[in-house]
Amino acid sequence: MKIVGIAGSNVGTKTKTAMDYTLNAARAQYPNAEITLLDLEEYTIVFGDGRDYREYDGDTKYVAETIMEADAIIIGTPTFQASIPATLKNIFDLLPVNAFRGKVVSMLATAGSARHFLMIEQQLKPILSYMKAHIVPTYVFIEEKDFHRNEIVNDDILFRIDRLVEDTVMHLNVLTAIQEAKDAAYDF
Repeated sequence: MKIVGIAGSNVGTKTKTAMDYTLNAARAQYPNAEITLLDLEEYTIVFGDGRDYREYDGDTKYVAETIMEADAIIIGTPTFQASIPATLKNIFDLLPVNAFRGKVVSMLATAGSARHFLMIEQQLKPILSYMKAHIVPTYVFIEEKDFHRNEIVNDDILFRIDRLVEDTVMHLNVLTAIQEAKDAAYDF
């Protein structure tokens, strides 16, 4: 099982902090899983120009191929101007339309205020749905007040992150069982 976490911004610390906690929880709960964090701040990624993702090189190719090889993806994104950051949107632009077919995708978002909680519903979920993701219906929304000195201090948020990891893997297990049953129906 390959799980890829995406810290979807090239600035700030809160989303990275949340993704670190999330992937550490995943490692603790599922020690046999191959877990990778793609912190977009650490990569130099060119703008998508319509090429096949395998035609890029360097960091761009690595990030795109790592996402395409994943079984499950956990996207962490800050909220900028009531939407996703351009760095995350660019990742989607680099990938093919059906990039998330057969993949489970879950999400967490950070924001300065509660007024932006619908960003996932109105911005991120439609993109993921269009790209054929199996979307975990619940997500974690983390406000500024839930952080103190680069740590999450709200126990409810920590509980919800643990549950998000569990829900992601449970969805993946169900999706895998369904696919195996479909494949077994064919005798060739």
